[in-house]
Amino acid sequence: MAKRDYYEVLGVGKNATEDDLKKAYRKLAMQYHPDKNPGSKEAEEKFREATEAYEILKDTNKRAQYDQFGHSAFGQGGMPGGGGAGFGGGAGFDISDALRAFMNDFGGDSVFSDLFGMGGGRRSRSRRGSGGGARGNDLQVHIKLKLSEINSGVTKTLKVKRKDSCTECKGTGSRSGKKTTCSHCNGAGRVRHVSNSFFGQLVQESVCPACNGEGAIASDPCKACDGTGRQPSETTVSIDIPAGVSEGNYISVPGKGDAGISGGHAGDLIVLIQEEKDEFFERHGLDVVCEMNISFSEAAIGASRTVPTIDGKVSLKIPPGTQSENIFRLRGKGLPVLHGSQKGDQLVKVHVHTPDRISREERELFEKLAEYEKKSKSGFDKIREFFS
Repeated sequence: MAKRDYYEVLGVGKNATEDDLKKAYRKLAMQYHPDKNPGSKEAEEKFREATEAYEILKDTNKRAQYDQFGHSAFGQGGMPGGGGAGFGGGAGFDISDALRAFMNDFGGDSVFSDLFGMGGGRRSRSRRGSGGGARGNDLQVHIKLKLSEINSGVTKTLKVKRKDSCTECKGTGSRSGKKTTCSHCNGAGRVRHVSNSFFGQLVQESVCPACNGEGAIASDPCKACDGTGRQPSETTVSIDIPAGVSEGNYISVPGKGDAGISGGHAGDLIVLIQEEKDEFFERHGLDVVCEMNISFSEAAIGASRTVPTIDGKVSLKIPPGTQSENIFRLRGKGLPVLHGSQKGDQLVKVHVHTPDRISREERELFEKLAEYEKKSKSGFDKIREFFS
């Protein structure tokens, strides 16, 4: 499928200002964010598409290349480096990339409280710390929750593998703590690559591979960390998950990502919520749905049945004359609104069960009923009279 024009995706003209782009993207992001449209693949794709468009057009260099060459300016779908999110676009720009880009762009904005009301937003922090070091990478983990945990909220303990500051060199990467300017990038921390294409010269910028964007290299590398200033480690993180979360929601834990380089801030740990499939209930927004078999006699003359709910068992009244596929509503027995007092309902769909085997006594009763039906009036009134 052909990619849509980025300006068309955001609904702006080609002379749109930076502020116009931001307002247009913010509006679309709030409308189609997966947290506001759980389970909707269409909304997820629109959110991903809008984010990809914004990541290109907000960057002056990328926008100039796009205006001149269109989508072909970015090769096989890869966005040139140096953008705010720092990852690929096009065919390689998936929903996880879009969520990370969104958090980088609006992490400290009120859009998070508007969308989720769960304190999930990150404070926007510079990619460099007070000492000039580069910020550590964000880490992403998935956590599966049962419906009972979503209903009540839960605290989960996770083991996370991350890069921590080297204890030997205290994160400097140098045994003596001294560094020299990187000759590969002349201290800039980034390098430019010029390539020729059918459309002319393309300029791409990326993190310097020699100094990892720091702009300086240890003159006497620490042997414990090979001069990187960081070592692999495993840490335990406790996550408080509020009641009412949905598939696709995420919680950001500041400072629990990879350690920064040379005094840079640590990255964040992004915890993405997944829902574990339940054997009895099926979730529909705040409502939960279940199915239950009832007998002929229960359908005909009514009954009281015990039904499991997320909060425990309750009694459900089956009225006389119930038909197969009838649905009964247990109000307030669904899932809670995130940070709210309102709860959804439980819907119970009943099926009138036809037994494949019956006893001799049951057969005699059904034969009497069949004979009675021939002589008497039709409908559930006959059945009710027979069993009463």
